[in-house]
Amino acid sequence: MTDTSCVFCKIAAREVPADILRETDRVVAFRDLNPKAPTHILFIPKEHVDSIADIEDRHGDMLADVMQSATHLAKTEGLDDGWRVVTNVGPAAGQTVFHLHFHLLGGRQMGWPPG
Repeated sequence: MTDTSCVFCKIAAREVPADILRETDRVVAFRDLNPKAPTHILFIPKEHVDSIADIEDRHGDMLADVMQSATHLAKTEGLDDGWRVVTNVGPAAGQTVFHLHFHLLGGRQMGWPPG
């Protein structure tokens, strides 16, 4: 199911251009247009899900696909020193696009705590 007003659904459907790095049956990965690190890749499910708070049992394979894709691209991007995967839930956490997405960040030192 897609949301015709959702920019990430449009990217998954190839209606909006993006620098797509990997695509599977369930997931699309592309470079973030406003990167927060030298490597900043977004992973989205092709199915519209608002956030991780809306995950159901049936989404297990999709989540595994996201993590396998993140691991693959972290290796491809040469992030041998480390990398981070983040998802935000709701406006207070910084979610601005209400389609589940994960950020792969790397290529610089990550601080802790984040935020």
